[in-house]
Amino acid sequence: MTASPERYTLVADIGKTHAKLHLLNHALESVQSQQMANTPIHSGLYPHADVEGIWQWLLAGIKRMAVDHNIEAISVTTHGATAALINRHATDEDGLVLPVLDYEFLGVESCNPDYERVRPAFSETCSPSLPGGLNIGRQLYWQQQMFPDEFAQASDILMYPQYWAWRMTGECVSEVSSLGCHSDLWSPVTNDLSSLPGAMSWSHLFPVVVPAWTHLGNAQPSFCAATGLSEHCRVHVGVHDSNASFLRYRRIKGDKPFTVASTGTWTIVMASGVQLETLDASRDMLANVDVTGRPVACARFMGGREFEAVCQLSGAAVDEPFGPVELQQLLDKGVMVSPEFSGGSGPFGGRNGELRGSVPDGAGSALATLYCALLMDYQLDLLDSLGDLYIEGAFLKNPQLCAVLAQLRLDTAVWTSNDSTGTVQGCARLMCWDALDCQVDASLVCPSELKGLLNYKAQWRHWVGKGR
Repeated sequence: MTASPERYTLVADIGKTHAKLHLLNHALESVQSQQMANTPIHSGLYPHADVEGIWQWLLAGIKRMAVDHNIEAISVTTHGATAALINRHATDEDGLVLPVLDYEFLGVESCNPDYERVRPAFSETCSPSLPGGLNIGRQLYWQQQMFPDEFAQASDILMYPQYWAWRMTGECVSEVSSLGCHSDLWSPVTNDLSSLPGAMSWSHLFPVVVPAWTHLGNAQPSFCAATGLSEHCRVHVGVHDSNASFLRYRRIKGDKPFTVASTGTWTIVMASGVQLETLDASRDMLANVDVTGRPVACARFMGGREFEAVCQLSGAAVDEPFGPVELQQLLDKGVMVSPEFSGGSGPFGGRNGELRGSVPDGAGSALATLYCALLMDYQLDLLDSLGDLYIEGAFLKNPQLCAVLAQLRLDTAVWTSNDSTGTVQGCARLMCWDALDCQVDASLVCPSELKGLLNYKAQWRHWVGKGR
């Protein structure tokens, strides 16, 4: 069977919890997809990404799709806070001199006293000091101290999307959206590497920085042989996942203020038109860097993890059905949850989450919904966000959450993307950047009509001790 003459593009979306592969037609519609659980390996030197498992899954999936489809271009989007130390001259196929560290590994904190003395100030990087390995600089520092011989063999430090692009092409580059993701390695002010790589003699390990939409090279012969791809298949540089969601709105809105809430394992509120002086490092606020190199004020919490934790606390399934009746019961009874359950993320990082009151039967998922909506509303106030709010990602599956958030912010137009694959869509548009015609199909959210919601919000903010 031969591939059809129609041309397709492919997006590999490697998230922290799941990896996904999407085949897109000329209209950038996903016509075929597959997914696998992305589970770190906890044996060996330290917890690390299952790079070989992901690679074999990618090869098999691409091979199946390439049988019937003419795939002309590939791009990769991944979660942030992840880097690969490689020796590009090594004979091992993966090129790794050390495993790709799982950023949730708390063991890297053993270097904190020494690392804090060398890491740049927040005013330089807009990157707060985060738990575990959420700052890539801390990962690299720990790896160098613990495994100096292996570290010394590295020819390059690659951000995670560019690592996969290197596996496909053999070309090494850097890109700003991953370098600028709370890494301590990038200065949004100077639009260049921060002082940390120079202080640690790492600067030469970072390849040249190129735009995310760059055609990096064609698929190399070994990759073509394993997948059935044409040798003319283009591979692009790739992008950080939240920034992939954001870029479509940036192209549409230009300099007009707007806010995007990218939701999934992480809920990242990204506000354009907000001054960086607004950021408070102690509340998990930071500046990401978009694909054009412009800093974007952000506030984050682990939305997916927090939602799951509250459901577990109340004995509910994550997908437990509920509606306005269950939400109103919680408001009437004053049942609420305080942050946090994810080990140090978000505006209340480091606190121990608590449940106040007794959860009515069938209202556990409703409680998690109220809680996450309150946290998102709080983040938006912290950022002094301006303009319309667009919700992307996993929380689109929870229309009640979107409606509650819209009621909490009646002065803001809240929109939900009608495309559940915003990250994929953004990444795909990098492959046709010069002819980019960005469109976002979104629906205006009708606010919920819960009685006493604003009073409930005031009580919650007073309880958590951060009322504004």
